[in-house]
Amino acid sequence: TLFLRNSQRLADLDDNENVTLVDGDITDYDAVNATMKGQDVVYIAMVDHTNDNVITKNVIKSMKENNVDRIIESSLLGLYHEVPGEFGRWNDEMVQSGLDAAINADKLLSESDLTYTTLRFPWLNDRDEVKYTITHKNDQYVGVSGSRQSMADVIVKIIVDSEYLKNDSVGIAAADTEGEDRPVY
Repeated sequence: TLFLRNSQRLADLDDNENVTLVDGDITDYDAVNATMKGQDVVYIAMVDHTNDNVITKNVIKSMKENNVDRIIESSLLGLYHEVPGEFGRWNDEMVQSGLDAAINADKLLSESDLTYTTLRFPWLNDRDEVKYTITHKNDQYVGVSGSRQSMADVIVKIIVDSEYLKNDSVGIAAADTEGEDRPVY
């Protein structure tokens, strides 16, 4: 089930028997709750930058009401000031406006009693590669950028194995971008 605004953007998936498209607004609790029934895992494919974390709160509440236990949420690097050097300073400056909300979304997940994974994504690129290093909540972040294919690889691994990276906030990046001052595209 893909819950998104403007679902006609994915109209080419209408005939796929494995895909259900639901047009909705994730800040609308009733719409989220109506779609949650029967789901096995939830992936929030956006960073919750809302002032009151309505996105994360809606999903957590609906998951609990519908007995859905596994959640994956996209976030950003720098939640714990774990990114070193000039790039860390630059990244803090770039994400400043949404940082508090992202930190709180991660906290809400960790306190939710759900099986969660927060994905602290690097600056993304479109490279045709799958290579990454995983860092955990209390580790220094390694790398500055990573491919969308690499992020998808991690997400699929979590969906296939619900124990993988459970109850953790993980950083993901290509280790060979470590030491760069700006994102690598």
